[in-house]
Amino acid sequence: MGLLDGLAGQVLGSVLGGGQQGLGGRLLELAVNLVRNTPGGLDGLLQQFRAAGLADAVASWIGTGQNVAIDGDQLTAALGSETMDDVASQVGVPRQEAASELALILPRLIDQLTPDGRVPQGDALSGGFAELAAKILRG
Repeated sequence: MGLLDGLAGQVLGSVLGGGQQGLGGRLLELAVNLVRNTPGGLDGLLQQFRAAGLADAVASWIGTGQNVAIDGDQLTAALGSETMDDVASQVGVPRQEAASELALILPRLIDQLTPDGRVPQGDALSGGFAELAAKILRG
């Protein structure tokens, strides 16, 4: 993981209220990596959720209202069993536990990265991480 990934994970952990402790912190880092490393970036990741029948949930995460919750099975359907097996292996818990926890984290992360109700593109996504860092520094 690169320096920017680590910093983004720490900043987002603070913004999301979980810090970098324990399973939640490790899953948050993996969520950041999913956003950064999925082909097409955040938009590509959101397409995976839409293709899995979760378009309404995705719209709520991007929008400015309440986030629609998803469960671990829906997350696994969107990301694929292989991806979730890899995530579970990296954090050392069963797949269902990792999926359930990541299903809580990922919508909040996406919500934080789309504060204006729009999906940032390219360099704007990096700017989104920078804005979150500035938000933390302002206190």
